[in-house]
Amino acid sequence: MATTRRGMLAGAGLVAVAGGWAGRSLAATANATSNLLPAHPEPLPLKDVRLLPSPFLDAVQANHKYLLSLEPDRLLHNFRKYSGLAPKGEVYGGWEGDTIAGHTLGHYLSALSLIYAQTGDAEAKRRVDYIVADLAECQKARGTGYVAGLQRKRKDGSLADGEEIFPEIMKGDIRSGGFDLNGAWSPLYNIHKTFAGLLDAQELCGNQQALQVAIGLARYFQLVFASLSDEQMQTMLGCEYGGLNESYAELSARTGDAQWMTVATRIHDNKVLDPLEKRQDDLPNIHANTQIPKLIGLARIHELTGRQAPGDGARFFWETVTQHHSYVIGGNADREYFFAPDAISKHLTEQTCEHCNSYNMLKLTRHLYGWQPDGALFDYYERTHFNHVLAAQDPSTGMFTYMTPLMSGIKRGWSEPVNDFWCCVGSGMESHAKHGDSIYWQGKDTLLVNLFIPSRAHWAAKGADVELATGYPYDGAVRLTLSTLKRAGAFAIAMRVPAWAKSATLTVNGKPVEAERAAGYAIVRRRWQAGDVLAMTLPMELRTESTPDDPDTISILRGPLVLAADLGPADQDLANAAAPALVGSDILGGFHADGVRPAVYQTQGLGRPADMTFGPFYKAWQRRSAVYFKRFTDAGWEKEKVAFAAEQARLADLAARSVDVMHLGEMQPERDHDLTSDISYPVVYRGRQGRDARSGGFFQFRMNVKPGPLVLEATYWGDERKRVFDILIDGQKVATQELEAIKPGEFVDIDYAVPEAMTRGKTSVMVRFQPHAGHTAGPVFGVRLFTPKDTPTV
Repeated sequence: MATTRRGMLAGAGLVAVAGGWAGRSLAATANATSNLLPAHPEPLPLKDVRLLPSPFLDAVQANHKYLLSLEPDRLLHNFRKYSGLAPKGEVYGGWEGDTIAGHTLGHYLSALSLIYAQTGDAEAKRRVDYIVADLAECQKARGTGYVAGLQRKRKDGSLADGEEIFPEIMKGDIRSGGFDLNGAWSPLYNIHKTFAGLLDAQELCGNQQALQVAIGLARYFQLVFASLSDEQMQTMLGCEYGGLNESYAELSARTGDAQWMTVATRIHDNKVLDPLEKRQDDLPNIHANTQIPKLIGLARIHELTGRQAPGDGARFFWETVTQHHSYVIGGNADREYFFAPDAISKHLTEQTCEHCNSYNMLKLTRHLYGWQPDGALFDYYERTHFNHVLAAQDPSTGMFTYMTPLMSGIKRGWSEPVNDFWCCVGSGMESHAKHGDSIYWQGKDTLLVNLFIPSRAHWAAKGADVELATGYPYDGAVRLTLSTLKRAGAFAIAMRVPAWAKSATLTVNGKPVEAERAAGYAIVRRRWQAGDVLAMTLPMELRTESTPDDPDTISILRGPLVLAADLGPADQDLANAAAPALVGSDILGGFHADGVRPAVYQTQGLGRPADMTFGPFYKAWQRRSAVYFKRFTDAGWEKEKVAFAAEQARLADLAARSVDVMHLGEMQPERDHDLTSDISYPVVYRGRQGRDARSGGFFQFRMNVKPGPLVLEATYWGDERKRVFDILIDGQKVATQELEAIKPGEFVDIDYAVPEAMTRGKTSVMVRFQPHAGHTAGPVFGVRLFTPKDTPTV
């Protein structure tokens, strides 16, 4: 794809464009926007936008129904309990039963506030007011300003009020493992969610009590932080803290009180943020969504203080993530972590694209757009909005995914209404409450249309009501009607022309119109009057996109939509099925439109092992699908089949020599092998199940043996971050294994010779994996005991 912003030719209603989304720098258009577009656009308020029928309205309605099905008193349970007040509802399950309990209430408060702004629902506002009043009561009962539902796990394993950890921290007793802080799971992240919910309640629902509660909470943590040296502060900030810096910066803006900005700027993780401010990509092997909210905070600090370094860091981070760390659907990260830049083809797994990451990346995109309008920002926004955010909610149930898997054949895993409450349930509640918030932007005398979502909006600055009608992205016709206009007058309407569009035809009232160009926009400046219609038509053609690291790993797109092959219903077992491939010299020539269903295609003679039906990826809520495909010539495919046959022969030989095989992470094999463990968890990665053990834990299981020399083989992912652990047989150490990028991009089998003395006279042994202090053992994706190749089998 092109790396420069598309050029546009004005005249006769035709705007010619070229290029695509990936890899394009924002800096290329810095000088082009000064006169034709407003310098610092702002979105039309959410309360002034109403959605019309579309997939986005479906998502809002499903989410609205789910939000009203939840009981505020159950989410408030721990807030009241630990404030010494009687709870009025039983606590929910899932994460709300763990030490991160309480984070959901903050998300819920934000989501209700957003749904009130998006729909005007009075019940949503009533619930906001009820929750804020209850939080104020809890805060008053404590008398310290603290208000939270988080818990901490004491050394005896019991759960207690999370506030216990903060006096310890103030004394310099700071124990953090990245997500654990003195026995609580990401407590400052948790506080940030409550803080953000309160600020949303004040802004969107006009609840001034929420601001007072937020100020009390801010004062409490201001004292905590003031007690710490800079070194201690950095140790504490090594544990995930969400966007707490953003909340303090926003509180400073709301109150006009500079003391809160002082706190905001001190909540600065030097290890991660300093390199970004110097435009250094040190992202590989760090947890993705831990970082994105920090950068949103830097963006807000830049906006309010004018300091350049925070803005530079936020912009560089956005460019780096979108151009070098993002999948075709706009999401990022594998197993929640950033990996090496431009290595997408090596990370197509069932653990890709945590929803929270995209939720936060879209928030960051909005900040950058407010600094300088650039269609490239909304090319990314639209790509992610359609293909990841919509994919992460099933509108038939209102439930959410944690990950959106891009490994071929993997189904999406959905939350349960009251037994999960993952972070991505919380961000999902918010994402699907505000789909109207970025369609229209305004500035100077210009209305910018960035997203083509059917809607009505009130543009107060011009006394105008507009209606956007479209079947986009299924067809390329977009009509913007000035339904009412207080008085006729001259102003500009700027329509984003997506980067993938080879041309864009514009008309006003059915007649071709000349359009100026700037930063990915077609700008029509004229004297407008009520009833005028600005229409744009975009060609919706198929195209391919390759991963940056492998030109023969491709995806199929149509307009903004990523298309996926339908591999069958979610409940269909595809275990051990090979990923489908596309074979031929003219890939797109083998796609034929369905003719009935929009954006649906059939392949003819391309698919291996069979031809496939392609449709919008986001809609595959209850289907197994494939998004990325290896592209082969006919000769290349024949070679691939020979290699596959050779690998099958190797596996058959190994199976013939095997004495016992342990499938870790699977219930029945673990029961059959008497597995016992502590601080150990099953994992699934790249279609393979396994198990790990965290620092202080272990897992062990019994395996059959036979006389003579044996080999113990363990399977690992070859691109792990550093882990060190011991492998023992009946209490005797066989090996110490260190994992750290030993074979990037592949699973690796490592063999350990088992001395005959360890098995002599035995029919079984106990195999144990035990991490060194501060490390993880594994994950281990299977263990096998077999005879060496030169040993006769019986």
